[in-house]
Amino acid sequence: MDFKNYTIPYSINPEYRTRTAYFSMEFAIDQALKIYSGGLGFLAGSHMRSAYNLKQDLVGIGILWKFGYYDQARNHDQTLQPTWIRKIYSYLQDTGIRFQIEIHAAPVWVKVYYLDPETFGTAPVFLLSTDVPENDHLSKTICHKLYDANEATKLAQYILLGKGGAKLLDLMNLERDIYHLNEAHALPAAFYLLKKYGGDLQKLKEKLVFTTHTPEEAGNEKHRLDLCHEMSYFSGLEPEEIKRIENGPEPALFNHSLCALKMAKIANGVSQLHGHVSRAMWEKYDGICSITSITNAQEFKYWSDTPLYEARDHEDSLTFDARKKSLKAKLFETVADQAGDLFSPDVFTIVWARRFAGYKRADLLLHDKERFERLLNNPKYPVQIIWAGKPYPMDYSAIATFNSLVEESKYFKNMAVLTGYELALSKLLKQGSDLWLNNPRVPREASGTSGMTAAMNGSVNLSTDDGWIPEFARHGENSFVVPKADYANMSVYEQDNYDLNTLYEILENEILPMYYDRPAEWRSVQQNAMTDVQTQFNSDRMADEYYTKIYNYEV
Repeated sequence: MDFKNYTIPYSINPEYRTRTAYFSMEFAIDQALKIYSGGLGFLAGSHMRSAYNLKQDLVGIGILWKFGYYDQARNHDQTLQPTWIRKIYSYLQDTGIRFQIEIHAAPVWVKVYYLDPETFGTAPVFLLSTDVPENDHLSKTICHKLYDANEATKLAQYILLGKGGAKLLDLMNLERDIYHLNEAHALPAAFYLLKKYGGDLQKLKEKLVFTTHTPEEAGNEKHRLDLCHEMSYFSGLEPEEIKRIENGPEPALFNHSLCALKMAKIANGVSQLHGHVSRAMWEKYDGICSITSITNAQEFKYWSDTPLYEARDHEDSLTFDARKKSLKAKLFETVADQAGDLFSPDVFTIVWARRFAGYKRADLLLHDKERFERLLNNPKYPVQIIWAGKPYPMDYSAIATFNSLVEESKYFKNMAVLTGYELALSKLLKQGSDLWLNNPRVPREASGTSGMTAAMNGSVNLSTDDGWIPEFARHGENSFVVPKADYANMSVYEQDNYDLNTLYEILENEILPMYYDRPAEWRSVQQNAMTDVQTQFNSDRMADEYYTKIYNYEV
């Protein structure tokens, strides 16, 4: 294949002919391609699959992480041990393209790999690597670890993704109408293009769109302006010129998201609630673009269990229940293998599984130890509970939470903590759970897509009312939801106590009695969830909306 004059190897649907490049730090495309950490990657992977389903003129731009995010191993006492193992992917094609970009005022070689659409059923994805013999050791390490903790390395990764990706498209003569930044990581692409367009900010705005995922201003990245300049982040543009564009309140700092909002023609939050929160958060700044909402979604075909849907469609309750039990039994093989616990498919099974972060409150149920013990030792309504998820490897507070759960699990034969939370385990947990527990502090969760794929597998959501949940949930009909309180006037302690007590009340008084005493009613909730999630939260809908609302948007 001649990658210097590349064309997408399938017929483009005329509805989606706007030529788009989608930049993302991570893509969760398949278990075998470990270039992702969590939700952002799961979203990007589903987006690539749906772009392929709809035959959109879209290519993905990412980084080939030599050691991935990290591999989640255990110490001798079963506590978390992050390990980094070199990954080899023989199915990726070497494009033969090598070029240089400037990072930290020095030339760095970039090599390009290609993920063919037919390999995993995705839009074409080009992956950049600096791990080549021509580079010195420091330059090679830029693409070693996803979300490297070192500040300069992190900025170098953003430059590789943004500047490197934009230059690659030029080298391939792959003209794009739209450059879509999935989070602000790839913002250096905007400065590369601005320089290419002779400083014409208006011309850049016609091509740049931005998806923000962070519902708190403090969570959006800021770095020293002089460091970004030294790192060659701005493609030679002077700091004074950059500051005129960004125009943030802190002269010495560069706010990546704020600048993206100033340079894009339109941006979007990733749920209706997140769009509202984002507009309220950024509207005090002059010159930002319009912020709309496109609610995240996951690809139905990849995640859903076909036999469950067939049993639902045929109104075959016996087959439906048997299929769900067989999926539970399959998950419990992994539980037995990792934790040494033998779980029963007949017992109600709760799963909490996602990235470990403080606001997601992985251990919230354990804040009331007595009630937690009563829940796990209830002879009338027995319960099994599983935790899984990857803390950021330098987030010692989140790691301590993970390890505390591991320690607690040693006292209960019906509690397990699993490692290796990647696509394959995620699918197992969603297929094998009865209840998908999600309890972030409102309004900290921008979207939280894991509950969508749980619902696609007959696992019912129990959630605080955040992210995508307000658009989906009908309490007692397709899910169970903690009603919003006056969180704005509550302390964190009060909010945690309110959510904790309400979660337990719903579990003890509504969910468990329904599951054990009224199984037909429980099955109805499962199937309502499966129906309600099937179309509206399928990423084919999302990929279509990106074209109609964002890519084809006229200022």
